[in-house]
Amino acid sequence: MALIEVRAAEAVTVRAEWRVPCVGATAYWTPDTNASRWLPPSWIAPRTVSLALGAPVASLVGTDDRALCTAAAGETAAPVRVGAGVVEESGEFAFTVEQELTPAGTPLRVRIDLTGRHFATTVRAVADWWAEEAADHPGIAPAARMPAYSTWYSLHQNVDTATVERQAALAAAIGCESIIVDDGWQTSDRTRGYGHCGDWDPNPKAFPDLAAHVAEVHRLGLSYLLWYALPFIGRHNDAWDRFKGLILREEPHLDAAVLDPRHPEVRAYLIDKVSRAVEEWGMDGVKIDFIDRFAVTCPPPAPAGADHAEVHDGVRRLVADLDARLRRTRPDVIIEHRQPYVSPGLWPYATMVRATDCPLSPAENRQRTVDCRLTAGPLAVHADMIMWHSAETPEAVAVHLVNALFSVPQISVDLGAQTEDQLSTLRFWLDVFRRHADVLQQGALEPERPDLGYPLVRAHDARTTVIARYAPLPVTLPPRQPLTTPQTVLVANADSDAVVLIGVTEPERALALVQGCRGEILSETVLDLVAGVNPVHVPTGGLLTLTRED
Repeated sequence: MALIEVRAAEAVTVRAEWRVPCVGATAYWTPDTNASRWLPPSWIAPRTVSLALGAPVASLVGTDDRALCTAAAGETAAPVRVGAGVVEESGEFAFTVEQELTPAGTPLRVRIDLTGRHFATTVRAVADWWAEEAADHPGIAPAARMPAYSTWYSLHQNVDTATVERQAALAAAIGCESIIVDDGWQTSDRTRGYGHCGDWDPNPKAFPDLAAHVAEVHRLGLSYLLWYALPFIGRHNDAWDRFKGLILREEPHLDAAVLDPRHPEVRAYLIDKVSRAVEEWGMDGVKIDFIDRFAVTCPPPAPAGADHAEVHDGVRRLVADLDARLRRTRPDVIIEHRQPYVSPGLWPYATMVRATDCPLSPAENRQRTVDCRLTAGPLAVHADMIMWHSAETPEAVAVHLVNALFSVPQISVDLGAQTEDQLSTLRFWLDVFRRHADVLQQGALEPERPDLGYPLVRAHDARTTVIARYAPLPVTLPPRQPLTTPQTVLVANADSDAVVLIGVTEPERALALVQGCRGEILSETVLDLVAGVNPVHVPTGGLLTLTRED
């Protein structure tokens, strides 16, 4: 382990570079799930990360998922350029970190981990390192760790009081504890652009009494979050003429522009608008979208009237002041952020972080949620909204859910249009999420083979181990501990191969409960496990529960 710190006596760009032998390397891991796990060549342009975009950490992974080198920068707000790649001339793997330094600014700090531990352990150690410098987190509202319902994929912009309340009632019945109303509440336009963002007044025809509507959703038993595209000012809003001169850039394809958070009047306006959700309408929280749009590669000079020279400082002031304002009314406010704005510099101002949009892509949802888990620090990690075609089988619905097992699921289908088998599958698996939330979301996470998209993932605490199988792979049970209390192992099968090979190092007996995708009991027996592998039939979308006792 090495910690490097560089300070500057004058404004200067500092670049650190080091190389490791590229022996047995299998993958290059970064928090940017869009990036392939391949080993890039060293001449690939570095990625620029900042408060609004990404996180400065990467890991070269070798065989047995051991980290050959995990590296991170300590700067989590100002832009940092992070590069890596294979040096063709030598077969080495080069890492680079580049940062602009000033005498009064943050020094360049680099953490290099060569301990050879599991890559996930080394990345979590980086998150702990960042946490040493981060402000204390105010805490996570319990509802933020429970299943949620989102209106985005199921309804898109077609939301109104009656429709939302109908879905809320159905969502509460299957085990959801919150509802997130997305784009559409603020406009009658249904063309999916952002030209109607910025005024942030409810559509009076769809939501004539928003406070009464929120109270009804609360009566149904759900918390309520409302969506805001924070950076956007749309051309078709009254605010356009007021703020069109206070922007970072126009986004013509979105029919909107990105506001410049360095202006105090911009921040005050946005904070006043977003705070109405909690202060006037009684919301439990807000979904803050598109913070990454504030990220700029070449920011314009600070304009007249700005009180911050750097864009990232304006962004931090905006989210910090917004968080403080919301917590004055609701100390346990729920605030959703999303990939790719996963910087630890944003941890104090969020409650949860969601995988970015990957509709109907369960494997992508799995990889994104696992990646988020490794760098989320104190935040709850949510899956992208889970949807499926109306003709989907209950087994396939279960596969979608199991792919999001180590996060908080957000359901986004028309619950009134689901078959009884589909609803039974939802009720069963959401109950699994709820009952085992502690280990699934906060247990030690060990994903296998990032180069193959994590075909096997496990999480454990002192008493429970959960293993999810996404490919026809054997499942090795953890060694038995002294059994003063029963120990539970859950094996969720998301693969089409129903023969799960259970591996143990020594003979043991265990109570085995096998359930189908709807929770129906298929068998309940005592298994005599022999040293080696033991075949157990667990159907696709099903769950094996092993109770290990003396």
